[in-house]
Amino acid sequence: MNFFITKSTITCPNCGHSKQEEMPTDACQFFYECEECKEVLKPNAGDCCVFCSYGSVPCPPIQQNNTCGSSNYC
Repeated sequence: MNFFITKSTITCPNCGHSKQEEMPTDACQFFYECEECKEVLKPNAGDCCVFCSYGSVPCPPIQQNNTCGSSNYC
């Protein structure tokens, strides 16, 4: 049985606004709109999702497999 963290605090690189969000456990999230400045965040090059780029905790597929591109999730 696998256990992973499902909440991550995502911080907008544009305005610095932070918010704790629930991460999807069966997919990577490619877009995230900052509720403060409305900037639409996308993953940095080499990252599979916005939580891996801007979150305090990487996404569950990365936590589980330590890779994302080879999983069925992303």
